[in-house]
Amino acid sequence: MIGTGGIGAGTLFLMSGNHTLGREESRGGKYLDARDYCKLHIITHYVKALLGIEFPVFPIGKIGSDDVGSRIFSEMEQAGMNMEYVGFSAGDRTLFGFCFLYPDGTGGNLTTEESACTKVDPAFIEAATPVLAEFSGRFISLSAPEVPLAARSRLLQLARKYNGFNVASFTSGEMKEAEATGMLNLTDLLAINIDEASALVGRDPEPDKPESIVEEVIRKMEKINSSAWLSVTAGRNGSWTWDGKHLSHISIIPVKVISSAGAGDAHIAGIIAGLSAGLGLQQAQMLGNLSGAFSVTSPHTIHPDLNRNGLKELVLKSRQEIDPDLFKMLED
Repeated sequence: MIGTGGIGAGTLFLMSGNHTLGREESRGGKYLDARDYCKLHIITHYVKALLGIEFPVFPIGKIGSDDVGSRIFSEMEQAGMNMEYVGFSAGDRTLFGFCFLYPDGTGGNLTTEESACTKVDPAFIEAATPVLAEFSGRFISLSAPEVPLAARSRLLQLARKYNGFNVASFTSGEMKEAEATGMLNLTDLLAINIDEASALVGRDPEPDKPESIVEEVIRKMEKINSSAWLSVTAGRNGSWTWDGKHLSHISIIPVKVISSAGAGDAHIAGIIAGLSAGLGLQQAQMLGNLSGAFSVTSPHTIHPDLNRNGLKELVLKSRQEIDPDLFKMLED
C-alpha cells in the first residue's frame, strides 16, 4: 500500500448535550484522556495491523520539526511502516486536529489549515515514483484528505500509470473540486461517508433515507467513471458498497460505543486490507464493518488492540455470520 494524506495528532473534547452545536452557541464540556491521530496515520496503521509485518506500507507526507512530529514518526516506524517518504518540514507545525464528541458517541473534527501537511505538493509525491515502479501492478494507492488536492491528484495519476488500484476519499467541501478536476475519473474505489455522498450529488443529507442518496451517487458515478467501485458509510445506518453490478448493504455490529472518532478511517482500512488479501469487495466491506465496530470501543482514534485476532473475537462474541474466506483470513 502506498498512500498520502494527513499525518498529525490532536485532542478530543466531549461536549455536554447531544443536540448539534449551533453557530453562535456556547457549550461546556471536558477534554478526554485519549490519543487522536490524522487520517493517513490511522488508515495505514490499521492496514499494517491487519496484514502483518511482511506487508509493505509506504505513507507519503510531511510532519513538522516539533516534538509532536518526532513522536508520530517514531510511532509509525515502530508499527512497521516504511518511512522513507515521510519528511520533516522545517519551520512548520505538525497537523493538529480538534475532535469534538457528543455523549452519544457521534461528533466531528476540525483541523488546522496551515501545517506541514499543506507543504505536500506534486513534486513531493513524484519523489515516491521509484516505489510505485517497483510494485507496478501490485499495489493499492490511497489518496486521503488533509493534504492538498493537487498532491493527491498527482498520486492518482502516477498510480494509474503504474497500474495500481486507486482508493480515494474526499471531504464534503472537496467533492465538487474533485469532480471538476477529473480526480473521480482516476478513482477505482471512492470511499466516502453519507455527508460526502450528499455533497457529491448536491443534496442535503437525509438521515431517514440514506440509501436513496447512495443510489443517486451510483447513477452519477456511472456517468463520470463507470468502472469505479463505491463505499459509503452512514453511521448507525450501516454501510453500502457498489462493485458496478451489485449494491451491498451491511448493518452495524452492536457494540458499546466509547468514541466514533476514526471509525470511518478504520472502515476504509478494513476494505483496503481485505482487497489486498485477495477478498472480493463485499467480503472486504465486512472486514471494514468489523474494523469500524471494533475501533469505536476505544477512546483513542487508533485502537491499540485492533488486529486480526481482535476482530475474530468480535465475530465470535457478536455471533456474526461472515464469509468463510474472511474468517480464514482472521484466523491466519
